Amino acid sequence: MKLWGGRFSKPASELLDEFNASIEFDKRLFRQDIRGSKAHARMLGKIGILTTKEVLQLVEGLEGILRDMEAGTVPYTKADEDIHMWVERVLTERIGTVGKKLHTGRSRNDQVAVDLKLYMKDELAEIAGLLLELLETLVSMADMHKDTVLPGMTHLQNAQPVTFGYHLMAYFQMFKRDYSRLLDCIERMDLSPLGSGALAGVTYASDRSYTALELGFAGVTENAMDSVSDRDHVIEFIADASILMMHLSRFCEELILWNSSPFSFIEMDDTFSTGSSIMPQKKNPDVAELIRGKTGRTYGNLINILTLMKSLPLAYDKDMQEDKPPLFDTVDTLKPCLKIFIEMIETMTVKQENMLKAASLGYTNATDVADYLVRKGLPFRSAHGVSGQMVRSCMLKGILIEEQSLEEFKVFSPLFETDVLDAVQLKSCMEAKKSYGSTAQSSILTMIENGRIFLKTENGRFVKPSATILLPKPDKAFPS
Repeated sequence: MKLWGGRFSKPASELLDEFNASIEFDKRLFRQDIRGSKAHARMLGKIGILTTKEVLQLVEGLEGILRDMEAGTVPYTKADEDIHMWVERVLTERIGTVGKKLHTGRSRNDQVAVDLKLYMKDELAEIAGLLLELLETLVSMADMHKDTVLPGMTHLQNAQPVTFGYHLMAYFQMFKRDYSRLLDCIERMDLSPLGSGALAGVTYASDRSYTALELGFAGVTENAMDSVSDRDHVIEFIADASILMMHLSRFCEELILWNSSPFSFIEMDDTFSTGSSIMPQKKNPDVAELIRGKTGRTYGNLINILTLMKSLPLAYDKDMQEDKPPLFDTVDTLKPCLKIFIEMIETMTVKQENMLKAASLGYTNATDVADYLVRKGLPFRSAHGVSGQMVRSCMLKGILIEEQSLEEFKVFSPLFETDVLDAVQLKSCMEAKKSYGSTAQSSILTMIENGRIFLKTENGRFVKPSATILLPKPDKAFPS
């Protein structure tokens, strides 16, 4: 009989067991479910619902199940329905009647809510750690290429000269915002719903603050109905992940272009490239293309969860069982993308000479010609016109602006003097920028230093992704 089957006179249909079950995907929550159950058992002991002996039986039984589940030796069936019923069934089989007492003062509604939050706190911490690793990589590469000239583009047309380091620090800012969004998401979800019951609270003097502390939450949720029906944190995370994947996709699009033969600004390492089954010469940037493609998958998960929640009345509805596939898929998509992206950019070859040559084309110093004339007293619109005429003339001659003689400059305006010959050099154009956040060397160095200060501050917040993330606190005896 089902653990909830007392009210029913007929067994559940096999079709219902198949259709109703979520165990195939929510089984990954077993660690979080057992953590929550251990905290709940201790709380029941603390308030006198369970004896010390019963609490110890429950905790030891749950720890044994955890070990066996991690070893993959605990079978489940569709009849178990979900991770909560699976754990409770196995626990009761192993320790007997005491196992049936564990569910006192809670519902599967608040149980799944706390499991999801524990899972997300673990996963978001790991993703945040990966973002810090990516930010460290970008700062290091930006420092290495702070003098590497690159054509800055708008509309995919050469616009103004920048450096590759400057360009990388633009992405640093994007991923820094992504990191900040993850922290916001973690902070907002850091309230325990455990003890809320089905929707209206419970009739026991549950110590919700105790279980929140045991599980590492900052506090408890305030309204039981909201506690069990809230999935804002799932939506917020997938939205944050979608923005992060969009940033990765934009970066990958540029890398794909730069890796192509017409650009040839970079070359992907062999270890992160693939070949063609028919064209022997091909070396394809498949990693970058796959990340770009997987971005759409994450967007789909966001639409999925938003659509799922848009018409649900309070409180819990079975529809909400479907919140886990888009959440799990987003986590499983995002983490590998970050890991491989970091290694891909660390190992790629930057072709500095090709970048410099490309920056010399397209008259990227035309704006600086106009700015030069403004400094000499000409109104900007007039200066813009003079510079445009000069560009047209140079195009007809097949020369660059900086290849002109002083006499050729003076054809367009008597305001040009000898110093213009230096002012139109690409490095001079970049260094002439005075505004905060510009391409001037001092500005780029400030960005890099600020990035390092940020990382120094944040690196203690999360352990490295390769290490264990947010281990639960060691078990301790509940207060007598």
